[in-house]
Amino acid sequence: MKNSLLNENKNILVLGGAGFIGSHLCEALVKQGHNVVCVDNFISSDVENIKDLLEFPNFEFIRHDVNLVLEPESLPELVKFKVEVFGFHEIYNFACPTSAKEYTKLPVETATSNSVGVINSLELARKYKAKYFLASTAAVYGQAPDNYKPVKEDYYGLLDFLGPRACYNEGKRFAETLVTTYRDFYKLDVRIARIFSTYGPRMLEHSGRRIPDYIQEALNNNEVVIAGDEKLAYSFCYITDMVQGVLALMNFDIKDPVNLGAEQVYTLTAIAEKIIKLLGSQAIIKYKEGFAYLNQPAVPNIDKAKTELNWLPLVSIEEGLQETINYLRAKSMSYQPFLKK
Repeated sequence: MKNSLLNENKNILVLGGAGFIGSHLCEALVKQGHNVVCVDNFISSDVENIKDLLEFPNFEFIRHDVNLVLEPESLPELVKFKVEVFGFHEIYNFACPTSAKEYTKLPVETATSNSVGVINSLELARKYKAKYFLASTAAVYGQAPDNYKPVKEDYYGLLDFLGPRACYNEGKRFAETLVTTYRDFYKLDVRIARIFSTYGPRMLEHSGRRIPDYIQEALNNNEVVIAGDEKLAYSFCYITDMVQGVLALMNFDIKDPVNLGAEQVYTLTAIAEKIIKLLGSQAIIKYKEGFAYLNQPAVPNIDKAKTELNWLPLVSIEEGLQETINYLRAKSMSYQPFLKK
């Protein structure tokens, strides 16, 4: 299929586009003037994330499971984008549950989205000769080095491929294998981002993600419970920085995986303390035993992103937490209709 437009606007397909990172990416692409088709089935996302985008003429939403074959030309909603003529220029694949609570609840869906879903999306990229982006994860590194030593893209740690997280961790490893195999055999133009912990507005509450859960508890002056000890630490990248990293990677000719994340490490205790202070909350911090399958998290070495993408995170943790607090506070004060799908 001919993949060209008469102007600079692109037809772009975002799988998992109603999720946390996916919805922010859709918003950025729509504002750039591109025709954006968002595909999601809401198993780990929320229609509220894309509600405002539905008003834009260059945005369309398709409710669909990526594990089923998608035939864009057959969809009347996409006639206006002339997909049968121009196809898609870019395909971003964010379609997969990403929190431990989600993928332990949805292990089959997680495993198949990283296999069948990835194959289906790669076949679309073949069909349309589209540039393809896979949202991978820091989890592919397996057991991280001691003392939070940053990992480069060539690091390989031990990974339990039969454990409770295998549907996600090993699933993403297999997804990367599929993408690089299609790259080498079919000469697809691909990008792989290994995304580290990211936070900001639109994260689902009560989904096992630490920052929104801590904020919700602190808003209600409840106990902020940390799963792990006082030394457990993570790096956290704010969502606008992450989206800029994704866009930068898509615009550079880098076929191998690239780490995207923040280098600065904070203990979860420090994060909880910052949240409590920013809120002026009376909440107290308590600790409970961490889950057996949660290992010491990997911290990214982003030298490759800095030198080859000219990218690095710019939003401070205090600024990012404040924006996230503002979003969740406003959401908690407004009426939310029942939208569970």
